[in-house]
Amino acid sequence: MAGLIIFNKPYQVLSQFSDSEGRNTLASFLDAPDYRVAGRLDYDSEGLLLLTDDGRLQQRIANPRHKIYKTYWVQVEGAPPPEALARLREGVVLKDGLTRPAKVRFLKTEPRLWPRHPPIRQRKNDKTSWLELRICEGRNRQVRRMTAAIGHPTLRLVRTAIGNWTLDGLMPGGWRGDTVHMPNKTSVARAGRKI
Repeated sequence: MAGLIIFNKPYQVLSQFSDSEGRNTLASFLDAPDYRVAGRLDYDSEGLLLLTDDGRLQQRIANPRHKIYKTYWVQVEGAPPPEALARLREGVVLKDGLTRPAKVRFLKTEPRLWPRHPPIRQRKNDKTSWLELRICEGRNRQVRRMTAAIGHPTLRLVRTAIGNWTLDGLMPGGWRGDTVHMPNKTSVARAGRKI
Protein backbone atom coordinates (compact mmCIF):
# COMPACT_ATOMS: atom_id res chain seq x y z
CA MET A 1 0.00 0.00 0.00
CA ALA A 2 1.17 3.50 -0.84
CA GLY A 3 0.50 6.37 1.52
CA LEU A 4 -1.12 9.48 0.05
CA ILE A 5 -1.75 12.95 1.48
CA ILE A 6 -4.46 15.08 -0.14
CA PHE A 7 -3.60 18.71 0.66
CA ASN A 8 -5.22 22.05 -0.16
CA LYS A 9 -2.20 24.27 -0.88
CA PRO A 10 -2.81 27.90 0.03
CA TYR A 11 -1.81 30.83 -2.17
CA GLN A 12 1.89 31.76 -1.92
CA VAL A 13 3.10 28.47 -0.46
CA LEU A 14 5.89 26.52 -2.17
CA SER A 15 5.22 22.90 -3.18
CA GLN A 16 8.27 21.74 -1.17
CA PHE A 17 9.31 21.40 2.46
CA SER A 18 12.19 23.92 2.59
CA ASP A 19 13.22 27.22 1.05
CA SER A 20 16.46 29.15 1.37
CA GLU A 21 14.60 32.45 0.82
CA GLY A 22 12.27 32.06 3.80
CA ARG A 23 9.02 31.71 1.85
CA ASN A 24 6.12 29.61 3.18
CA THR A 25 6.49 25.90 2.45
CA LEU A 26 4.60 22.68 3.07
CA ALA A 27 6.49 22.36 6.38
CA SER A 28 4.23 25.11 7.78
CA PHE A 29 1.28 22.70 7.43
CA LEU A 30 2.58 19.12 7.30
CA ASP A 31 5.08 16.97 9.16
CA ALA A 32 5.60 14.27 6.52
CA PRO A 33 9.35 13.69 6.01
CA ASP A 34 8.88 10.50 3.95
CA TYR A 35 6.43 12.07 1.48
CA ARG A 36 7.21 13.69 -1.86
CA VAL A 37 5.04 15.91 -4.04
CA ALA A 38 3.43 14.17 -7.02
CA GLY A 39 3.05 17.03 -9.49
CA ARG A 40 3.89 20.54 -8.38
CA LEU A 41 1.60 23.53 -8.07
CA ASP A 42 2.97 27.04 -8.61
CA TYR A 43 3.68 29.35 -5.66
CA ASP A 44 0.88 31.70 -6.77
CA SER A 45 -1.64 28.92 -7.51
CA GLU A 46 -3.94 27.26 -5.00
CA GLY A 47 -5.66 23.97 -4.47
CA LEU A 48 -5.10 20.25 -4.69
CA LEU A 49 -1.61 18.91 -4.12
CA LEU A 50 -0.89 15.19 -3.73
CA LEU A 51 2.04 13.83 -1.74
CA THR A 52 3.04 10.18 -1.53
CA ASP A 53 5.61 7.96 0.15
CA ASP A 54 5.78 5.67 -2.91
CA GLY A 55 8.01 6.55 -5.90
CA ARG A 56 5.97 4.47 -8.38
CA LEU A 57 2.74 6.21 -7.38
CA GLN A 58 4.49 9.58 -7.61
CA GLN A 59 5.48 8.78 -11.22
CA ARG A 60 2.00 7.49 -12.14
CA ILE A 61 0.45 10.76 -10.97
CA ALA A 62 3.07 13.21 -12.26
CA ASN A 63 4.23 11.71 -15.57
CA PRO A 64 2.15 13.04 -18.52
CA ARG A 65 2.39 9.71 -20.37
CA HIS A 66 -0.16 8.28 -17.92
CA LYS A 67 -2.64 10.97 -19.04
CA ILE A 68 -4.18 11.63 -15.64
CA TYR A 69 -6.34 14.72 -16.04
CA LYS A 70 -5.89 17.68 -13.73
CA THR A 71 -8.88 19.99 -13.29
CA TYR A 72 -8.49 23.72 -12.68
CA TRP A 73 -10.92 26.54 -12.00
CA VAL A 74 -9.42 29.58 -13.68
CA GLN A 75 -10.48 33.19 -13.30
CA VAL A 76 -9.45 35.07 -16.43
CA GLU A 77 -9.58 38.65 -17.62
CA GLY A 78 -12.57 39.31 -19.88
CA ALA A 79 -14.81 36.71 -21.49
CA PRO A 80 -13.05 34.46 -24.00
CA PRO A 81 -15.08 34.13 -27.22
CA PRO A 82 -15.89 30.69 -28.67
CA GLU A 83 -12.90 30.81 -31.05
CA ALA A 84 -10.51 31.37 -28.11
CA LEU A 85 -11.93 28.34 -26.28
CA ALA A 86 -11.65 26.35 -29.52
CA ARG A 87 -7.91 27.12 -29.56
CA LEU A 88 -7.58 25.64 -26.06
CA ARG A 89 -9.49 22.54 -27.19
CA GLU A 90 -7.22 22.10 -30.22
CA GLY A 91 -3.95 22.83 -28.42
CA VAL A 92 -2.11 26.12 -28.05
CA VAL A 93 1.39 26.82 -29.36
CA LEU A 94 3.64 27.89 -26.49
CA LYS A 95 7.40 28.57 -26.51
CA ASP A 96 8.00 24.91 -25.62
CA GLY A 97 5.67 23.55 -28.31
CA LEU A 98 2.04 22.65 -28.92
CA THR A 99 0.00 21.67 -25.87
CA ARG A 100 -2.25 18.65 -25.86
CA PRO A 101 -5.93 19.50 -26.39
CA ALA A 102 -7.62 20.76 -23.23
CA LYS A 103 -11.17 20.17 -22.09
CA VAL A 104 -12.66 23.57 -21.29
CA ARG A 105 -16.02 25.05 -20.38
CA PHE A 106 -17.38 28.24 -18.86
CA LEU A 107 -18.51 27.97 -15.26
CA LYS A 108 -22.02 29.44 -15.24
CA THR A 109 -21.56 30.96 -11.80
CA GLU A 110 -18.51 31.99 -9.84
CA PRO A 111 -17.35 28.94 -7.87
CA ARG A 112 -17.81 28.95 -4.12
CA LEU A 113 -14.23 29.26 -2.94
CA TRP A 114 -12.50 30.54 0.14
CA PRO A 115 -11.31 34.16 0.00
CA ARG A 116 -7.79 34.58 -1.30
CA HIS A 117 -5.34 36.56 0.84
CA PRO A 118 -4.36 38.97 -0.51
CA PRO A 119 -7.41 39.30 -2.77
CA ILE A 120 -7.19 39.72 -6.54
CA ARG A 121 -6.69 43.39 -7.38
CA GLN A 122 -9.52 44.23 -9.69
CA ARG A 123 -11.32 47.37 -10.79
CA LYS A 124 -15.07 47.41 -10.22
CA ASN A 125 -15.90 47.61 -13.94
CA ASP A 126 -13.37 45.01 -15.12
CA LYS A 127 -15.11 41.91 -16.45
CA THR A 128 -13.76 38.51 -15.52
CA SER A 129 -14.88 34.95 -16.27
CA TRP A 130 -14.38 31.55 -14.67
CA LEU A 131 -13.39 28.55 -16.75
CA GLU A 132 -13.00 24.91 -15.89
CA LEU A 133 -9.89 23.66 -17.68
CA ARG A 134 -8.80 20.02 -17.73
CA ILE A 135 -5.34 19.05 -19.00
CA CYS A 136 -3.23 15.89 -18.89
CA GLU A 137 0.15 17.60 -19.05
CA GLY A 138 2.19 19.39 -16.45
CA ARG A 139 4.42 21.96 -18.11
CA ASN A 140 5.75 24.83 -16.05
CA ARG A 141 2.96 27.42 -15.51
CA GLN A 142 1.06 25.77 -18.36
CA VAL A 143 -2.50 26.93 -17.61
CA ARG A 144 -1.38 30.53 -17.13
CA ARG A 145 0.57 30.45 -20.38
CA MET A 146 -2.36 28.89 -22.26
CA THR A 147 -4.87 31.54 -21.15
CA ALA A 148 -2.35 34.31 -21.91
CA ALA A 149 -1.84 32.84 -25.39
CA ILE A 150 -5.55 33.26 -26.16
CA GLY A 151 -5.50 36.86 -24.86
CA HIS A 152 -7.18 36.27 -21.47
CA PRO A 153 -4.57 36.22 -18.69
CA THR A 154 -5.20 34.22 -15.54
CA LEU A 155 -6.04 36.17 -12.39
CA ARG A 156 -6.67 33.24 -10.04
CA LEU A 157 -5.90 29.54 -10.48
CA VAL A 158 -7.26 26.75 -8.27
CA ARG A 159 -6.60 23.05 -8.95
CA THR A 160 -9.68 21.13 -7.83
CA ALA A 161 -8.94 17.56 -8.96
CA ILE A 162 -6.22 15.17 -10.12
CA GLY A 163 -7.86 12.12 -11.65
CA ASN A 164 -10.45 10.99 -9.08
CA TRP A 165 -8.81 12.80 -6.14
CA THR A 166 -10.55 16.05 -5.19
CA LEU A 167 -10.41 18.75 -2.55
CA ASP A 168 -13.80 17.61 -1.15
CA GLY A 169 -14.32 20.50 1.26
CA LEU A 170 -10.72 20.90 2.47
CA MET A 171 -9.98 24.49 3.40
CA PRO A 172 -6.57 26.00 2.54
CA GLY A 173 -3.89 24.32 4.64
CA GLY A 174 -6.18 21.35 5.35
CA TRP A 175 -5.27 17.77 4.48
CA ARG A 176 -6.40 14.17 4.81
CA GLY A 177 -4.61 10.86 4.40
CA ASP A 178 -5.44 7.98 2.08
CA THR A 179 -3.85 4.75 0.88
CA VAL A 180 -3.58 3.39 -2.64
CA HIS A 181 -3.06 -0.24 -3.60
CA MET A 182 -0.10 -0.43 -5.96
CA PRO A 183 -0.07 -3.69 -7.93
CA ASN A 184 3.33 -5.17 -8.70
CA LYS A 185 4.98 -4.20 -12.00
CA THR A 186 4.24 -7.54 -13.65
CA SER A 187 0.50 -7.36 -13.07
CA VAL A 188 0.39 -3.73 -14.20
CA ALA A 189 2.15 -4.57 -17.46
CA ARG A 190 0.08 -7.71 -18.05
CA ALA A 191 -3.31 -6.27 -17.17
CA GLY A 192 -2.74 -2.70 -18.31
CA ARG A 193 -4.24 -1.52 -15.02
CA LYS A 194 -4.33 2.13 -14.06
CA ILE A 195 -4.69 3.76 -10.71
